[in-house]
Amino acid sequence: MHNDRKQSAIRPDDRALRWVQRVFMLLMALLMAGPLVMMITVSLQTMPEIYAAEFTLLPKDPQWGNYTAAMNNGNWPLYFKNSAIVSAITLVASLFINAMAGYVFARIQFRFRQVLFMVVLIGMMIPPQVTLIPVFTMLRSFTLFGGRTGLVNTYWGLVLPYIAGSFGVFLCRQYYLTFPVELDDAARMDGCSRFQAFRHIYLPLSGPVFASLAVLKFAGTWNEYTWPLVVTSGERLKTVQLALTAFRNEGEIFWNQLMAATLVVEIPIYIVFLFAQKHFVKGLLMGSVKA
Repeated sequence: MHNDRKQSAIRPDDRALRWVQRVFMLLMALLMAGPLVMMITVSLQTMPEIYAAEFTLLPKDPQWGNYTAAMNNGNWPLYFKNSAIVSAITLVASLFINAMAGYVFARIQFRFRQVLFMVVLIGMMIPPQVTLIPVFTMLRSFTLFGGRTGLVNTYWGLVLPYIAGSFGVFLCRQYYLTFPVELDDAARMDGCSRFQAFRHIYLPLSGPVFASLAVLKFAGTWNEYTWPLVVTSGERLKTVQLALTAFRNEGEIFWNQLMAATLVVEIPIYIVFLFAQKHFVKGLLMGSVKA
């Protein structure tokens, strides 16, 4: 009875805390949705409405033709194909390479393992802009595969710099550390090599961490602007992010068509997150519980 009274005395505070949490999450959701709502609104307005003194959240006469006009401005099937090829190759290759590296750092004992892992972690602290020119120079020097220009203006030039990443190795390593060591012992007793244990035990159980990495890697590659701008030229390998610059002329930006095209360009990211959201947060949390 004493415990019942104690619980009944705590319940009002718990309810108040729960309401505070809900209000806070609602405010954060509105804050996050604000830019998306603004993009949708601008994409349905005319240029005079955009520059009008009074802002209107719901356009009186939605201009759905802005989406058609935006998609007719350029060879968008080619741009989507290029971005899809680069993102797909980068995603598949990075998942496998990061998983293998994470498994090595988590389960294989070798000399200077911790030192090498610290070097990997240091890579997370280096801005990609710092390595932009050295990586470009290195890719251009691969004359054996790309002729006199190396891997510049090739799909491989767009893919290779993003296949491996420090964060992916770190996340996979932390995730594999949560696995019991008995799994490796059982695999060795069954005659499995290290690679066979990784392939038949660790890879099939890597769904949560792969979902997290897939969303982050796909979004990062799909939204990349600087590197494709540096390593490609012309229309043949133009990606969707480079194509968005077509809506900017000298002294004028067609905001309605730009926002319409941007919304269409971001649809694949929403689709990937929709399919991976079940395991996305789980993979991030499981990859951070053990040092």
